[in-house]
Amino acid sequence: MAEPKLSTPTQTQRTRITRRRGILAGRSGNILESAMLPVAFVLLIIAFTIATPSFFTAANFSSVLGSQAVLFVLALALLIPLTNGDIDLSIGSLSGLVSMVVAVLNTKAGVNIWLCCLIGLAVGLAGGAINAFLIIRFNANSFILTLATGTVFVGLIEWISGEQTITGVSSDLVQIVFYNDLFGIPWEFYIGIVIMLIVWYVLTFTPFGQRALFVGQSRQVARLSGFPVARARAYGFVIAGFMAAISGLLFVGTQASASPGDGNSLLLPAYAAAFLGLTTIQPGRFNAIGTGIAVYFLAFGVSGFQLLGAQIYIQQIFYGVILAIAILLSRVLSRRRYGGGTDESFIETE
Repeated sequence: MAEPKLSTPTQTQRTRITRRRGILAGRSGNILESAMLPVAFVLLIIAFTIATPSFFTAANFSSVLGSQAVLFVLALALLIPLTNGDIDLSIGSLSGLVSMVVAVLNTKAGVNIWLCCLIGLAVGLAGGAINAFLIIRFNANSFILTLATGTVFVGLIEWISGEQTITGVSSDLVQIVFYNDLFGIPWEFYIGIVIMLIVWYVLTFTPFGQRALFVGQSRQVARLSGFPVARARAYGFVIAGFMAAISGLLFVGTQASASPGDGNSLLLPAYAAAFLGLTTIQPGRFNAIGTGIAVYFLAFGVSGFQLLGAQIYIQQIFYGVILAIAILLSRVLSRRRYGGGTDESFIETE
């Protein structure tokens, strides 16, 4: 009986097989990239649970989840300017300015706390609008310009506070933000989650988010294609200012006080979280859910070091190292996606 002949694949079939293998390899690579940070998060939890018995407790988890809402919202505020290819270095000091304005108006001038909150939101919007106007109108470098406005905001904080910590803010705000809880976790955590979902939806599924992504990837191409680049960038700064104001209100609601320098101290961890979020969920793209995971990766890391008795300077080293690693990883991912490492993949320098 004659054996059946085995047909050899044609050139077209070989091309299809090669292409299919390439697609599968690409998908596998994307899944691995997306999972890196969540896996690292789980390993970090396991490591600190083994190292100290007080880490994996309901009290510690409630404390960490509830105390990081200010940083959570501030990191989310960075995402729209970053997606547009802009850097906003004033956002931490703007958040601090809002918290100080609320504290001073409520405790020194006796203004109703809810009216203070509305004024605080207006201050945040005004700060973002000033950044947008100066950068867009004069085609200024966002890095340098927001560094300058952030310094002005710090000066205003010291002026209106007399370089003193302002205490005694109305307990009505503290009651809502910090004392009210759900499953033992303060409401401010859930406020951060809601804001994260809104930012995720806007950046992922709306024309506004798609335009921001296009502008951030290649500003010149977007301009030539007829996209309203200036308007998109301006909206990014204004929205960032508004969200910075929300983080300032959460800060006052958590601490019942405001201190000069509080908001600015959150700038480094906020950028560390935003860039670390760039490496997960949607690798190579600033995304809200990745940023949320990154915020709590940093928070639980710091909590673990504190429970082990580490000095305060370890926290700064931890933030700095994570930011450096995140930036290097994001550059590697960017080069893999855009080929040859073009600088147009994110953060366009003007």
